[in-house]
Amino acid sequence: MNYWAIVHHDPGSAYGVSFPDVPDCFAAADEEKDIMRNAIAAIDDYFDDGHAYPEPRAVSDIVKGYAEDLAAGAFLIHVPVVRRSAKTVRANISMEQGLLEAIDEAADRLQMNRSAFLAQAARHEIERV
Repeated sequence: MNYWAIVHHDPGSAYGVSFPDVPDCFAAADEEKDIMRNAIAAIDDYFDDGHAYPEPRAVSDIVKGYAEDLAAGAFLIHVPVVRRSAKTVRANISMEQGLLEAIDEAADRLQMNRSAFLAQAARHEIERV
């Protein structure tokens, strides 16, 4: 699931991030490179506190509602949400043997098991999009 966020920035101030579909959730970042990471952390914490997951609106609806902000320099980002769950499920995956061997070697170097390594790698890739 993803939510659109609008990012505002005035010269000399931090970047402010708000979520039109999640009005009580906010984030800030001093550096542009930290916007997505901080937005993901804010929305993750928000839902971890037990708030319901509202249905995300289409980007066209968000653009209409924030046309003035966007015209003034604000911009949109698409923030991924990975729902937390204490339940672990088994999954059967297929991949190239050489890649699997490289994964196992990297996991060993990091003192992780294959599943933990793949979960961490997947989360990293989801959050950097």
